[in-house]
Amino acid sequence: MLARGLRGGVVPEPAPEFGVYLLGHALDRPNLYGRYLVGLRAWTPSWPYERIDWPDFSGPRRPGEAVGQLRGVLSRIRRGERVEVACGGGRGRTGTALAALAVLQGRSPEEAVSWVREAYDAKAVESRAQHRFLRLVAGSSG
Repeated sequence: MLARGLRGGVVPEPAPEFGVYLLGHALDRPNLYGRYLVGLRAWTPSWPYERIDWPDFSGPRRPGEAVGQLRGVLSRIRRGERVEVACGGGRGRTGTALAALAVLQGRSPEEAVSWVREAYDAKAVESRAQHRFLRLVAGSSG
């Protein structure tokens, strides 16, 4: 599995077999914030992908749907597919999605956040809304 921020612009090699992108806007239409302040460019991956409607510093707009999509990501990973998980900066939303994958595998939200901060980014999972989403994931994984 790959995790990154799209802001960096570097496409991983080898390319993923599937991607899930955590953005509050379409990949091919970055919002003004993304385009002018962060450096995101219109981009569509050449591999199959899904987008989770997920604004920056928040939780997904449709949490139940997002949990289902993350379960699909977990299934792909278990089958050995090379999956990319990414947001604009690669920290808050990506870190929260990684923690959610750990919760779906049985970790508590607190354990998952600690693990992601140790293994991926010390500042991952940035907001209260992201912590609330992880608690919702924990409640749906039983």
